[in-house]
Amino acid sequence: MRLSAKTEYAAIAVLELARNWGAADPVRIRSICAAHGVPSRFLVQILLQLKGAGIVTSTRGAAGGYQLARAPAEITLNDVFRVIEGPDELITSITADLAGRSRSVSVLLEAWRDVAAQETAAMEGVTFATLVERSRTTTEPMYYI
Repeated sequence: MRLSAKTEYAAIAVLELARNWGAADPVRIRSICAAHGVPSRFLVQILLQLKGAGIVTSTRGAAGGYQLARAPAEITLNDVFRVIEGPDELITSITADLAGRSRSVSVLLEAWRDVAAQETAAMEGVTFATLVERSRTTTEPMYYI
């Protein structure tokens, strides 16, 4: 699976907002950029797209920033992926162009659809609550004295 930088940055931003779920203050773009090296101009456009899809909300003003529009357990990787990448265009365009040409093409299209369905199901199975939990577990060994 290939991810665009835009999708990767969107997932990073949503994960950062999920880590701050329930906090009184919204998360500023500046803090996400500083923590993860995401270009701020690019992140602004991504967050606007996520806001338009109802995944995030924004607060204006000096104390403004972004927050998730719903709980991290209700937002999946697929939600973010589809907002940024759009519907599965490859399968749709191939189907329209090649449908009915031959049995071999039909079998191949069925295989592509199966792969796309499995990919979607895998992304639907990963919520941002799960990712927050994974990010909070320590990966460094603990030494007890």
